[in-house]
Amino acid sequence: MYLANPERYDQMKYNRTGRSGLLLPAISLGLWHNFGGNDVFENGRAMIRRAFDLGITHFDLANNYGPPAGSAEETFGQILRKDLAAYRDELIISSKAGYYMWPGPYGEWGSKKYLVSSLDQSLKRMGLDYVDIYYHHRPDPNTPLEETMAALDLLVRQGKALYVGISNYNAEDAREAAQILRRLGTPCLIHQPNYSMMSRWIEDGLQDVLAEEGIGTIAFSPLQKGILTDRYLKGITPDSRAAGPSVFLSEKEITAEVIGKVSKLNDLAAARGQKMSQLALSWVLRGGKVTSALIGASRVSQIEDAVASLNAPELSAEELEQIENILRG
Repeated sequence: MYLANPERYDQMKYNRTGRSGLLLPAISLGLWHNFGGNDVFENGRAMIRRAFDLGITHFDLANNYGPPAGSAEETFGQILRKDLAAYRDELIISSKAGYYMWPGPYGEWGSKKYLVSSLDQSLKRMGLDYVDIYYHHRPDPNTPLEETMAALDLLVRQGKALYVGISNYNAEDAREAAQILRRLGTPCLIHQPNYSMMSRWIEDGLQDVLAEEGIGTIAFSPLQKGILTDRYLKGITPDSRAAGPSVFLSEKEITAEVIGKVSKLNDLAAARGQKMSQLALSWVLRGGKVTSALIGASRVSQIEDAVASLNAPELSAEELEQIENILRG
């Protein structure tokens, strides 16, 4: 029988999410990869148990996570029943809908029909009465934003979600979504964009909007799909994601210029007593603008490394300038 580490809250850092009462761990665990029906169940189980033992209370899912789609939620539901049911009130569990999930006109995007149906399916897969955060996963260019936000508001009023958020929205759409939700009486809690040293689009207006609207930020892909680690410093190995069939990372992204920058960043990390991946997380969390860095993992040691990054000193002004110079090339 699993018993959680009694000291799990002693070391983790928790940050307030925008203008809300919710605190999120500085490191959250995403189940986008490595928790699906095609993966080894006991490995996923070990990672989730270790994450919780380290103070990670937030587990991020979506309807289409797997593969196959839906299976990550099924896996998490099994682990919840086997190990974490007694700790449900200590957990923040999120899901999302927006990408393709089932055939026909109601299986993706942002209609009320799709969002409500999708969350009902997600709750059944996980064996939950409610999720803590429910996101619209991507903007829908053809559905009025008022309808999409009204669906999120409805789900909170039905008790199926405690908080709602958005993901992949640009600054203009995020502001409009937040204002609609505020009028409805269900504030937008959080935005989930991709953000890393090599993907900085949120700095061009979105971060300002989120600060003004009192919305938290949880950054996915803070390690730029594994590029901002020591994984590719000596080239692309046969067992790496870039060498495999993944549609999310290709060999074309691992250029000599990119690896040159990562190599210099790795030297800076070593001088700080960190791994490259830990430096990348320290950078994303710098200055308090990002509430939580959302990591993926394929083994327990990666989660341990990520949490250990929180023990490093804040990046100095000099170090930040060094990083900027390296990134500029």
